[in-house]
Amino acid sequence: MQERTVELAGHIIDSGTMQRAFGIVMDLGGDFEVECFDVGKHKDSESYCRLRVRASEAATLQSILHELHQIGATLADPADVTLEAAPKDKVVPSGFYSTTNHPTQIRYDGEWIDVEHIEMDCAIVVEPDVPDGSPRAYTKVLNAIEAGDFVATDESGIKVHPPERPREAEGPFGFMQGGISSERPSESLIREIANAIEETHERGGTVLAVPGPAVIHSGAGDALASLVRAGYVDAISAGNGFATHDIERNRYGTSLGMDIETMDHPRKGHKHHIYAISEIIRAGGIEPAVESGVLTGGVMYECVENDRDYVIAGSIRDDGPLPDTITDAVAAQNAIREQARDADLVLMLATLLHSVAVGNCLPSTTKVVCVDINPATVTQLIDRGSAQAIGMVTDVGTFVPTLAEFVLEN
Repeated sequence: MQERTVELAGHIIDSGTMQRAFGIVMDLGGDFEVECFDVGKHKDSESYCRLRVRASEAATLQSILHELHQIGATLADPADVTLEAAPKDKVVPSGFYSTTNHPTQIRYDGEWIDVEHIEMDCAIVVEPDVPDGSPRAYTKVLNAIEAGDFVATDESGIKVHPPERPREAEGPFGFMQGGISSERPSESLIREIANAIEETHERGGTVLAVPGPAVIHSGAGDALASLVRAGYVDAISAGNGFATHDIERNRYGTSLGMDIETMDHPRKGHKHHIYAISEIIRAGGIEPAVESGVLTGGVMYECVENDRDYVIAGSIRDDGPLPDTITDAVAAQNAIREQARDADLVLMLATLLHSVAVGNCLPSTTKVVCVDINPATVTQLIDRGSAQAIGMVTDVGTFVPTLAEFVLEN
C-alpha cells in the first residue's frame, strides 16, 4: 500500500470540505484513517483534521492527493515547491502546476509565500532573488512565459485556500449563497447589491461593470451612465458592440436602428450604428469625440468626462471597429486582466462571452454579480469557475435602473 498524510484546517465541517475529502478518497479507490480531529467549538474557531490516505498503487494515490489538494488539503510534511526553468519563451516545463482562482501560497526555503495576481489556468513563476532579498511568486499566462522563468511543477509545496462557509450568515455574497434563481425577491436582492456597491465606494474600492449591448437596447444605458458619473462605477470592460450602440443612442436616439423611446424604426435606422462608428473614426477616437463635442452623452461620454477607465475588446464579429477597440486578442486579454486585478466588485450585465472572459481573470475572492434574462448565461459563468457569482435571471432593463435608483437615492 502507498500512503501519505494530509491535513485539513478551517471551517471544514460547515463548508462540507471534510465530507468531500472522505468522498474523494473512497470514490477514487483509496482508503483513509482519521489520525486526529479537533472540532472548533465557537463560531470563530477553526477545525483541524489529519488523514492518513492509502492506495494500492502510486498513480491512484497521486490522483487522490491531486483532488484533495484542489479542496485545500495539504501534505502534513510539505516540501518546498519544485521549480524548473522554462526551456523557451511561451513553453512551460512538463508537469507544470496549473492554478485555480483561489488564494494560493507556495513554500520556498521553508516559508509560505502568497502567490500574487491569482487567476485560473496560469503557471506560477517564482523569482528567488529580488532587490529587497525576499522571494516573489506570481501567476503568468502561458504566452507570457519567458525562457529561464522558474516555474512551479507538480503540487508539492503549493497550498490552495478555497472559500469556506463561516458559521454566521453573510448575505448574498456569503459562501455559495449566490446560486441562480428567477424566483428570488428581486427588489430586496438588488438593494443588497446596491448596499455592496456603496460599501465598496466608501472604502475606496473599485466597481467594474461588464455590460453587453442589451444594456443599451433595453433602455438601461442612462442609468448605467448615471452610476459612472456619480463615481459608483469606476471602470467599464465591454466589447465594440456595447460602445457602438451607446454612441449610436447618443447621436441618433436609436440602438440597432430602433428608437429607444418609441420603439419605432426610423428610415435608415439600420445604418445608424455604422454612421456612429464613422463619426468616431473621423474624430480620432472616443476621447477626441467628447472633446470636440461630437459625443455629448452616454456611458462612454461619462467615462471620458469623469476619467473612468475603460477597455473595449474586439472580436471577429465587429463592425468598424471603433478606434478605441483593442483588436489584438492577447493585448485585449492583458488589458482586461489589469482591470480585473483592481476590481473588488464586478457587475456582469447581459453579456455571456465577455462575462466569461472577465470571470476567468478574477480571483474567487472578488464579489461578482451576473444578470441576464437567459439562465444559461449565469450557469455557464459559474460552471467556468466563477462559483462565487450571484446569478440573477431578470431583465437588465429593469435591473440597472432599479440599482441606480437605490444607489443614488441617498
